[in-house]
Amino acid sequence: MALALRPNCESCDIDLPPEDERARICSYECTFCADCVERELRNVCPNCGGGFVPRPIRPSRQWKGSAYLGERPAGTTVKHKPVDLDEHQRFAAKLKGISPKER
Repeated sequence: MALALRPNCESCDIDLPPEDERARICSYECTFCADCVERELRNVCPNCGGGFVPRPIRPSRQWKGSAYLGERPAGTTVKHKPVDLDEHQRFAAKLKGISPKER
């Protein structure tokens, strides 16, 4: 199953098209922009507590087989659930000092 490549930041709702290098995902594909991850979320996913990595860029052209956007398009379902920053700060404080690989 391919990554969903969700079209927006769950918190601030900016568009994150498939080629956008600002997109960050956690292991459950929660999708946020780099600004939200760095400034507000502090690399703690508000949904699962995991860390974030840059979302891979899916090839836009067919280089080999069906592994490209034409055959496996990006998702179109917008997920907008602004993060309650006060609540997230309390949650993230519990994980402060624990690296994502240790959570």
